Amino acid sequence: MKLIVSKEELQEKLANIQNIVEKRNTMPILSHFLLEAGKDGSFITATDLETALREPLSLKVEKEGKICIPARKMFEIVREADGDLACESIDEQWLRIKTGASNFRLACLSAKEFPAWPGMEDMEEISIDAKTLAGLIGKTVYAAGDSDTRYTLNGILFHVTTLGRLHVVGTDGHRLATIAKTIEGTFAEEKKMIVPKKAASELRKILEKREGNVRMAMSKNHVLFSAGDIQFLTRLIEGTYPNYEQVVPSANDKSAVIEKEGFSKALRRVSLMAKDRTNAVKMELADNRLIVTSSNPDMGEASDEVVIAFAGENTTLGLNARYLLDIIEAMSADKVIMEFQGALNPVLLRDEQDADYRCVIMPIRI
Repeated sequence: MKLIVSKEELQEKLANIQNIVEKRNTMPILSHFLLEAGKDGSFITATDLETALREPLSLKVEKEGKICIPARKMFEIVREADGDLACESIDEQWLRIKTGASNFRLACLSAKEFPAWPGMEDMEEISIDAKTLAGLIGKTVYAAGDSDTRYTLNGILFHVTTLGRLHVVGTDGHRLATIAKTIEGTFAEEKKMIVPKKAASELRKILEKREGNVRMAMSKNHVLFSAGDIQFLTRLIEGTYPNYEQVVPSANDKSAVIEKEGFSKALRRVSLMAKDRTNAVKMELADNRLIVTSSNPDMGEASDEVVIAFAGENTTLGLNARYLLDIIEAMSADKVIMEFQGALNPVLLRDEQDADYRCVIMPIRI
């Protein structure tokens, strides 16, 4: 294999795969990416066996070939390179790299060792705008669990209904975020897929840079996202996701409209004095005022006040400030609608401009 590639082209593509390649060295091949250089098209592929990304690479190919290259070390070399890189493989074990006056010889692995791309059977396909899907993930992925023993909570749910609606849901058992959008096509039966949180986060980064539609091809164990020449494949989490519709409260009889920016600033200031583990703040709503307070026996106390639209019965709530801030930052409107019932009932937060975006937080005893 012999080729020439621009620094900017290779650096961008290698940056995309850094969080996908396996860093724990349980299998050396997973810390490498597969470079396929062909005169009819060139690609790089990376995988951690759960997620795989294949994207095109613009090269000047003098001699075709394949080789597995250490992803992190190649990224470091490219980042420090001075101009275009001339690469030549030697016996599938070494890659000679020349850039400016610099020369490198990098130990590589055979392309034969790289895991095969999983087969997709019995596929169903839907289409949705790439940036729209990135937005749906961004508004829900923060609520998914991290290393939760209830493994289904460590992903976000993609729920395709027979009415042509895509619901995306994230929850860790303490909070929940759900949003829905209409998609192209109708289906004889609904489809539910749990996409790992890490995969969803990486997919979002890719789709934010894309124009046009992304195709979702769904099989029993995998889902393949195709945006132009980029292919992003992930293994699905097996299991039954919680019934998210049952979690969203429908009997909340009190409602407050809160200006988002002021609410966010008050929470940030007051949470500085909250206990680290719970991030608990007390919220007192009365006479168009929201008083937010926190207390920590080891540090002290803090309080702040926000003007709100609320004329109901005086209510006191205990909530996790970090959870509230995650929701507020994900919302697009200037105002947040908070609906509640009592101190121990789930609190519902809605985006004033998007009725399909709903978030739930479980209360904390104060």
